[in-house]
Amino acid sequence: MIFKGGNSVVSPRARLGRNVRIGDRSVIHDNVVLEDDVTIANDCVIGEPQSDYYEGEHYNNPETSIGSGSLIRSHAIVYAGVSLGSGFSCGHRVTIREGVSTGKSCRVGTLCDLQGNLTMGDYVWLHSNVHLGQGSLIEDFVFIYPYVVLTNDPLPPSDQLRGVTVRRYTQIGTMSVVMPGVEIGSNSLVGAGAVVTKNVEDFSCVVGNPAKRVKDVREMKMPDGTPAYPWPHRFDRGMPWAGIGYDAWIQSQTR
Repeated sequence: MIFKGGNSVVSPRARLGRNVRIGDRSVIHDNVVLEDDVTIANDCVIGEPQSDYYEGEHYNNPETSIGSGSLIRSHAIVYAGVSLGSGFSCGHRVTIREGVSTGKSCRVGTLCDLQGNLTMGDYVWLHSNVHLGQGSLIEDFVFIYPYVVLTNDPLPPSDQLRGVTVRRYTQIGTMSVVMPGVEIGSNSLVGAGAVVTKNVEDFSCVVGNPAKRVKDVREMKMPDGTPAYPWPHRFDRGMPWAGIGYDAWIQSQTR
C-alpha cells in the first residue's frame, strides 16, 4: 500500500515498495526506487535532476535508490544518482548531491550539505550543519559533530580536488575543519575547533590550529576512571551491539 499526501507528484517511472509514505507537496522524479517502509515527509524532492538536465535535450535521470525503512524529513533534496542504504534517516532541509553512496543505518542531521561523489559506510552519524566536500570517504561508525567542514580543494579555485578520508570509529568534534587530502586514522578523536592539516595516526587525540597530537586516546578516562576509548566498549545507543556488548558483536561477525 502506498500512502500519498495531497499535491505530491510521483513519476510513473518511479518504483515504490510496500508501505511507502509520501507527504504533502513532495516530488518523486523518474527512476527513483523507494524500497519497503520508506517515509518521505512533506516538501521533499527525491531524484532532483542533475545539471545535464538543463543543458541537453536527451537527458535521462540516473537511478536514485533509498533503502528499506528509511526516513527523509521535510524539505530535503536528494539528487538523482544517490544511493542511500537501509535504515537511513535525515533531518530537515538536507541537501544530498549526486554520487553520494551510504551504507546502512546512517544519520544525516538538519541542514547538512553533502556535496556529491562521496562514500559513507555503515552507522555514520552526521550531526546538524555538517559540510562534506566531494571525494570524501567516511568509514563505518564515524560520528561527525555540528559545523564540521571536510574540504577538498588545496589551491582554490581548481579542478584538482582531493577528498578527506576518515577511518572507522573516529569522532570529529564540533566546528573542526579538515583540509584537502588529509586522512584521519581509525579510533581517533579530533577536538572541537581543530584545523587538521596533516594525516592523523590511529588512536590519536588531536587539538588546535594547526591540529597536533596530544595523546593516545586509550590514555583518556571517563569521570569514574574507566577507559573512554575505544568508545564502542562504553556506548551502544543505536549501535548493532546494543544489549550484547561490542566484544560479543564482533565475535558474531566473524563466525
